[in-house]
Amino acid sequence: MSAVAKEICETPTPLPEPHIYALLVDDDREIRELLARYLEKFGIRCNTVADGQAMREQLAMARVDIILLDLMLPGEDGLSLLRTLRSGEDSQIPVLMLTARGEFTDRIIGLELGADDYVVKPFDTRELVARIQTIMRRSPASQRQIANKNGDNILFHHWRLNCHLRQLYTPQNIVIPLSNAEYRLLLAFIERPGRVLSRDQLMDIARGKSAEAYDRSIDLLVSRLRQKLDDNPRQPAILKTIRGEGYMFQPPLA
Repeated sequence: MSAVAKEICETPTPLPEPHIYALLVDDDREIRELLARYLEKFGIRCNTVADGQAMREQLAMARVDIILLDLMLPGEDGLSLLRTLRSGEDSQIPVLMLTARGEFTDRIIGLELGADDYVVKPFDTRELVARIQTIMRRSPASQRQIANKNGDNILFHHWRLNCHLRQLYTPQNIVIPLSNAEYRLLLAFIERPGRVLSRDQLMDIARGKSAEAYDRSIDLLVSRLRQKLDDNPRQPAILKTIRGEGYMFQPPLA
């Protein structure tokens, strides 16, 4: 029995919560079956598949609130599937990466492609549940509270962020696509105007802090946001770098 499977079997049963519908994509049959039973105890109803083709079939016919995606898949790997997801009609479904790889590179690429978070195998299944619940709590509450000031829209520096559609509009009303991670990071800044946010704070806000957090991932996301906002990093009008401390969102909200 694998280390992950052993940990799943030994964890005590908690009280269930309202259902979340998850889709687990992993080629290890034992892990799929055991993890699905374990997640059910927490109110996370989990369908399981072994590859990308089966994943697409499930997305077409069943409700999916979150995808648990193993990167090490035979044939079409997890990064390829993630890239396809983020460019298609299911682009807004949260994705939690599962990886056994020890290098940061694949995780950073996954986050840049729009993954919401990751856990490294062998993982603590209680941590996995916590990360799923954290990702699912990120939608709605705080976003609706701000968006209600202008319907679904937040206006800043002649730009517009539509929280319902998760779309960014230029001053010329052109749509600029955002990955999930970019959207959450921009919203985190907008919610805290004039406050200096450290990289650790931004990792907590934007994707949930990992035991192996890599702060360069935040620098990369900020860089990508600046490019999309046409914000010159040498003389930023929107996202200001505070040397040795972090970043600050500085334009007034409309």
